[in-house]
Amino acid sequence: MINLITESVSVSLYAEFGDEYMIYREEIKQDLQEPCFFISCINPVEKLVRKTKYFRENLFCIQYFPRDANRKNEECCEVAERIFSSLRWLDVAGDSVMGTNMRYEITEGILHFFVNYNMFVDRAVVPAVRMEEIVEAVSVKGEDM
Repeated sequence: MINLITESVSVSLYAEFGDEYMIYREEIKQDLQEPCFFISCINPVEKLVRKTKYFRENLFCIQYFPRDANRKNEECCEVAERIFSSLRWLDVAGDSVMGTNMRYEITEGILHFFVNYNMFVDRAVVPAVRMEEIVEAVSVKGEDM
């Protein structure tokens, strides 16, 4: 499910910002092309609600690496405003999921935008596979049973 949400976040960011901004889903150690986004799910939590129903809290962090070194904070604030509207609702596998608890902070010239995509998950109980019947014939030496 996390990969589906990550894909939906990527699609929404692309729709808002276009080809000019790279979108990464895996950490890049070298050759980062700015401006760009890095999407990651941090600290997902699953809580049992009842029997097969679970509540998942998926906290996502979208990092933005700005293009202009001379106006990093200004650029990060502008991008954050656009992210608020573009990530409010996502289409995840045909379901609309609302982003909640949206907030951001700018640290060392990098935008860290946080959003939760929480949802209920229903896990069907898989019936146990029963063994087939076994027929066993036992005999004692010298006697037939």
